[in-house]
Amino acid sequence: MEDDKDAQQVDEKLYSRQLYVMGHEAQKKMMVSDVLIVGLSGLGVEVAKNIILAGVKSVTLYDPASITYNDLGGNFYFQEADVGKPRAATCVAKLAELNQYVPVKVVDSLSPTGMSCCCVTVPMPTAEATKLNDNCRTANCAFIYSQVAGVFSQVFCDFGAEFIVSDKDGEQPHMSQVEAITTSNPGVVKVLEDQGRHGLETGDTVRFSRVQGMPELNETEHEIKSTGPYTFEIGDCSGFGSAATQGYITQVKKPVKVTFRPLAEALESPGEMMLSDFAKFDRPQVLHAAFRGFSKYTDEKGPIAPGDVKAAAEVVAYANDFFDGDLDEAQSKIVAAFAVQSTACLSPMCAAIGGIVGQEVLKACSGKFTPINGFLYFDAAETLPDEPLSPEEVAPRSCRYDSQIACFGWESQQKILKLSYFLVGGGAIGCEMLKNWAMMGVACGEGGEVHITDMDRIEKSNLSRQFLFRAADIEQPKSITGARAAKVMNPGFNITAHELRVGSETEDIFGDDFYDKLDGVCTALDNVEARLYMDQR
Repeated sequence: MEDDKDAQQVDEKLYSRQLYVMGHEAQKKMMVSDVLIVGLSGLGVEVAKNIILAGVKSVTLYDPASITYNDLGGNFYFQEADVGKPRAATCVAKLAELNQYVPVKVVDSLSPTGMSCCCVTVPMPTAEATKLNDNCRTANCAFIYSQVAGVFSQVFCDFGAEFIVSDKDGEQPHMSQVEAITTSNPGVVKVLEDQGRHGLETGDTVRFSRVQGMPELNETEHEIKSTGPYTFEIGDCSGFGSAATQGYITQVKKPVKVTFRPLAEALESPGEMMLSDFAKFDRPQVLHAAFRGFSKYTDEKGPIAPGDVKAAAEVVAYANDFFDGDLDEAQSKIVAAFAVQSTACLSPMCAAIGGIVGQEVLKACSGKFTPINGFLYFDAAETLPDEPLSPEEVAPRSCRYDSQIACFGWESQQKILKLSYFLVGGGAIGCEMLKNWAMMGVACGEGGEVHITDMDRIEKSNLSRQFLFRAADIEQPKSITGARAAKVMNPGFNITAHELRVGSETEDIFGDDFYDKLDGVCTALDNVEARLYMDQR
């Protein structure tokens, strides 16, 4: 592995922004890591895209399943003519174009041997998923199990019994000035309040310097127990002659060992789950039961058709068996809503969860930042209709919008097709918005139109995070190039590209008449002046 590190140098122009966050050492670890992606529907292609752009050593794809119309809602490399073709083989060439340094291939058998991380992005029968997790542990391969079901999602991580995190937060070491240290057991350290909180957590290590009154502490390291924002305890200081009156502390960052549990164990007893929405305190427990109930139903009877309330009632009953106590009416309604749209593959959900899962893959490869330990659940249930839609309203129509129709209905999809929006900025966020809108069908119908403006030209450093651009596009306008790429994803996308600044000097183009015809404006800017102007407009 060390030879590989030396042989492959970091392309600092390509990865310049990323290196600010990850650092060279973490980037080099990623560059010797092989990743296996299982499932190439919407979530799988998002994860693959993200880690290829980030620069892992190689990406291997496994998914022999055939493309369905639901897949067209999330996988931006699929077209309607691809329905029935194998998912992985259909998008491998497009994914390989994203980064010249990352080879991408398809395999026809599933094995984690030799891999740094195995990332599952589609539902699997529980027995198969737990077996694969066990095989990953045997192969010393990190395991991620993730899935998106309409507006509901699940992420699970198992990086083994002894995973080492080299830097748990990526922040610079905390430094504080000492106000006093007591001669007690344990010694209590107080920092100067006017210089801010110490920012330390129990278990952190600090080094003392320039301490007056307790010279014995100088250049020594101590593990601390945080007792408040300005105080913490260290070891026995009762043997020191006098209390300290000033000095300095510097946090010493040390590797942290994190212990994970396998999927089979975590399913039965999930423990504390990461909270993704503080307004939904009980939601992780409900969704854990919902996904277990859904998995049991589909293992026995197969996928649930959109709007199938009878099947949803069975999923609720199964989920209730897995829930600690009984699901109340509101919780049962959430589970039922989950079930009736569970086949949907929505681009915005795949993008959001694909970003999270992509980061977990990079954590597994680099050892930098603290990973999700166990389960994370996220949902956007508030976007669903208040009452279930009729089976006719959500019935598939054998079109690229079947996933959206399954969640929001045919009538809502017709409104989306006719929307008119203004996108200001065509960089990293702008590329993602164009992709999401094209997949959703925004402005893809009669009367709908998207306008995008961006004055910038494409640079090499953009290629590692602005996925609509390729090396051949360097020096080309971002707005025109991005619009052209998005239209390839959905030929029905009505989009007009501009290379103009937004400001008082262009109000003859972007004036009141222009804004009056819009349904909304999305700013994807890194320019404060332009942001303030758009807020004012």
